[in-house]
Amino acid sequence: MTAMARAPEQQGGDIRERLGVEPVINLTGTLTTLGGINARPEAIVAAAEILGFGVDMVELQAAASRAIAAATGAEAGFVSACSAAGICMAIAGAMTGDQPAVIGRLPDTQGLKNEVVIQTGHLVDYGHPVEQDIRLTGARAVTVGAVNQVSAGQLAAAIGPDTAAALYVVSHHCAPDGQLPFADFVRICHARDVPVIVDLAAEYDIHGYLAAGADITIHSAHKFLGGATAGIVAGRKALVRAAFLQSQGIARPMKVGKEGIAAALAALSLYMAEDRKTVQAGLRATLLRLRDQLAGMRGIVAEIDPDPTGNPFDRLRLSVGPEAGFQAVDMVRALENGTPPVRVRTHQIEHGSFVIDIRSMRDGELPIVGDCLRAAAARAANGPRTTVQEWKAERGSALARWPDSGMEEQR
Repeated sequence: MTAMARAPEQQGGDIRERLGVEPVINLTGTLTTLGGINARPEAIVAAAEILGFGVDMVELQAAASRAIAAATGAEAGFVSACSAAGICMAIAGAMTGDQPAVIGRLPDTQGLKNEVVIQTGHLVDYGHPVEQDIRLTGARAVTVGAVNQVSAGQLAAAIGPDTAAALYVVSHHCAPDGQLPFADFVRICHARDVPVIVDLAAEYDIHGYLAAGADITIHSAHKFLGGATAGIVAGRKALVRAAFLQSQGIARPMKVGKEGIAAALAALSLYMAEDRKTVQAGLRATLLRLRDQLAGMRGIVAEIDPDPTGNPFDRLRLSVGPEAGFQAVDMVRALENGTPPVRVRTHQIEHGSFVIDIRSMRDGELPIVGDCLRAAAARAANGPRTTVQEWKAERGSALARWPDSGMEEQR
């Protein structure tokens, strides 16, 4: 090996096929199960470029802190391995401060404030339970209210002498009604000197919650930003520092690489320079073209579906009615088993619809998608019926047999 390593020449063909993975069309947008959003070319270049160099990681994170602070209006920030890691690190930091001896003994929280209050309607599962992020640190979740009703008095009563922090989750997974608005949540917590951590993994608003009083916010770098897999942690300097120092403790197994940091910063810079209205208009125009391609499909209604948490983009919801002769889950299964396989968002499949999110759709795939949807509808109409429960069991069974089986066995 020479003294200076050179980047290998790019091989031809689809890297997924070279790795033995079947290419899929990703219409889930940013879901982690499909690898997150397609990274921006500039983020890919930044990641590849820094991989060829040595760098002081503490200095690199200090540079990241300055960039994140400038972008978000926070006092400081850092790049974590992902949003979930950022949640763990922020909670741990709220318990330990910047004391190395205390950081080194987590998840042993004996003698520490070790409770984290969270509304019941925010106990989401986004691949694993968010409550597990709390418990991984040694903290205990104290749930507030019911899934459809929380009062200010309940939150105030849940805060006690052992409360280290409060976690507020902003996600389409959260209960849609009855939860305390953020303004009330942060006011009650701050009146009792409890810092508020906000999980905003897929949310575009990188300023608003900090401006409204959040002490730490956490975003994904590989969702709307378009970086490599990583998280963006921003907030008050003392709390951010305490969270960052968990890399010398329980967050060591969660460490982010130099490539993740470089890609995140490149993506963040590009995101800040974009005109959101222009980007949204472009996405909407593509959705309308796809909707037009699906016109006339019996029993299927395609409608523009605004993002439920107010992010600046739309999706396309396909509702399957009785006239189609099959259910939404039959069409989803046909899409998954097609050639090429197509993955869509299925959060409301029980209600007879699924959603197409085109933010990860590649150039040239739009006509293919229209053909795949029509072919899937035809196969669903002529094929065997399934239930949502059977479809979920089928997917779970394939996972249970991993690595000896996968989705390909269902085709």
